[in-house]
Amino acid sequence: MTLAVRDERLAELMDDPACDPDRLRATLRRFGTINRLVSGWGTVYRRELAPHLAALGRPARVLDIGSGGGDLVMRLAAAAKRDGIEVEWTGIDPDPRSHEVALERDGIDGVSFRCMDAATLVAEGDTFDAVLSNHVLHHLGADLPDFVAQSQALSHGLVLHSDIARSRLAYALYAIGITPFAPGTFLRTDGLRSIRRSYTPAELAAVLDEARLGTWAVQTPAPFRVLATGRGRG
Repeated sequence: MTLAVRDERLAELMDDPACDPDRLRATLRRFGTINRLVSGWGTVYRRELAPHLAALGRPARVLDIGSGGGDLVMRLAAAAKRDGIEVEWTGIDPDPRSHEVALERDGIDGVSFRCMDAATLVAEGDTFDAVLSNHVLHHLGADLPDFVAQSQALSHGLVLHSDIARSRLAYALYAIGITPFAPGTFLRTDGLRSIRRSYTPAELAAVLDEARLGTWAVQTPAPFRVLATGRGRG
């Protein structure tokens, strides 16, 4: 094994349509805890998303592409509500198994989930004030430019794509730190595979530049994280 380059050949267990449904549901539900610990979205919300939404001076609409079990949408919706920012939140995911888990979450006014992909939403002609994704980019490989272009088409404002930043230290620390949360889930195997599939900041910046998708700022908002910030075209 090497972490010097991305390993796109790896497949995550939870992406297998025939994977154990109980372990999958447990994984999706536990993502809420893991994302709070490692995703860096608290910082991204305070520095990027909240100021953008507040500056609109009107109710906003935000889309999360690949929303999985819905934990990030619910977390951001709660934060915006505390801050007095009026937002309509939509999470989309084409996997009906993830959609089912998202629908099980306690409702918050202004939050909805749809079982669909970004291309379908683009075809519907909908647009949002901000579009985001979490832990999606490393799944995409050659499809990344199309996915990013779709996110831009769906936004007439901010676009934020957050993911893991590949490194040896991230791999070693995750292998140890995930142990208490892993039983009954795919978190350990899939998390380590995700790190091996993920981009470094320099790699992601190069891919976005080569795809000619406008100007993107690629930064590290938290340890072992990479964030691509751009503008929509919707």
